[in-house]
Amino acid sequence: MNAAERIQLGGTGTGIGSMPGTDAREAAAVVNGELDLAHLVELPARGVGADMIGRMAAVLVDLPMDADTWGYRLGSRGAGSARRARDHLQADLDAVEEIWDAAGFIGTSRPFKIQVCGPFTLSASVELPSGHKVLRDRGAWRDVVASTAEGTRELVGEVTRRLGAEIIVQLDEPMVGQVIDGAVVPLTRFDTIPAVPVVEVVDALRGLIDVVDCPAIVHSCAAPRWDLITRMPGVGWSLDVTSVTSDDLDGLGMLLDRGDMLVAGVVPGTGGDRRVRAETVATRLATLVDRIGLPRKVLSDSVVVSPTCGLAGAEPGWAKAALGVCAATGELLGTDPEAL
Repeated sequence: MNAAERIQLGGTGTGIGSMPGTDAREAAAVVNGELDLAHLVELPARGVGADMIGRMAAVLVDLPMDADTWGYRLGSRGAGSARRARDHLQADLDAVEEIWDAAGFIGTSRPFKIQVCGPFTLSASVELPSGHKVLRDRGAWRDVVASTAEGTRELVGEVTRRLGAEIIVQLDEPMVGQVIDGAVVPLTRFDTIPAVPVVEVVDALRGLIDVVDCPAIVHSCAAPRWDLITRMPGVGWSLDVTSVTSDDLDGLGMLLDRGDMLVAGVVPGTGGDRRVRAETVATRLATLVDRIGLPRKVLSDSVVVSPTCGLAGAEPGWAKAALGVCAATGELLGTDPEAL
């Protein structure tokens, strides 16, 4: 399924997911006030169970997860970190539902994005009860894929019931390149973690997206993995385009030419220059498309504007300003990209 065909998102702005602070209502008000393509907020500053990995304790099905001294570990039911993760997630959902209800958005099929940690980054980050990384065990990481798929499907259902929105799912996979390359750092030098061939990663992500059954975006702040992207048409890709090289131009051209959505990370995520203007960002993206050799119409059809990565480390003032620049840039791209 092509995400761009299901919901027209080109020429809009969005965020990656994380925001600064600990107040769910305050963060949701900023996100939904600045963006046409709003998203479920993530507030890692709240601590255990609120970060990208810990939130999955509230999403996974039949795969309990808890925090230990060194991080997160698959474990027994009733863990305190899982309860905290569920409480945080429910607070985030309540906050956006209240805002949508007050604004009259509920039931309007307005697009809304949710984010979950992708199964390969999760498997590379979480330990088994034995202390080994999940990724070390082929059967275990496959269980994580299946549990992520079912849990995400259930989360999509809950958000749909609450908001009456058209849901887009973002899979956060910053470590997928390390997984494919066999470069995930083991616990000890004797604890080797085998590479997962790209074809197996593709099959697993495809299967997950089929279960979830809604438009999907794969996000990574790392260098683009064209060996993966080439094999997954019909999926949107969220990429930092501020550091693309000439070697990336063909890949971006392929992605846009086949009509898939590019969430272009182009607005600084931290340390932002308050002088950044939407016109400057829009012109930068138009220049990029010109270098690729595609008509600028792809900017309004298939490009969504975002920060380069999450905003958890940003000052609150810049987080709000950055999202405003993303939205304004998207509007410029959607109005008349030829005039840039």
